[in-house]
Amino acid sequence: MPRHEFGIMPAPPGPGTRYDEYEPERYGCIPVEDDDLLPRLPRLDGLACFWHTPDRPGRGLAYCGVTLIPPESLAEFADALEGEPKLSALAALLDRARREGRYVIHFGI
Repeated sequence: MPRHEFGIMPAPPGPGTRYDEYEPERYGCIPVEDDDLLPRLPRLDGLACFWHTPDRPGRGLAYCGVTLIPPESLAEFADALEGEPKLSALAALLDRARREGRYVIHFGI
């Protein structure tokens, strides 16, 4: 079954840095099944984030790529997950990142 991986970045992404490698272990990522996240994706279409590099702003998750989600977008992301028990580990990760003022990295399917 396809899955996404989400982790907390130890430092903000630097300008010009690309995140093209699949490195979930580097960020202590948690897996999220695609079937569980898919119904929530329309609510994330307007989410301010970056795709593969902090130099490429985007909206929504890079479904098959790498998304860098800034701290200021984490509350909106968490709101989209509300009420879904299968996404509680992801909601907890987002909450921790928001409290610590850190970026979240997403590796798409």
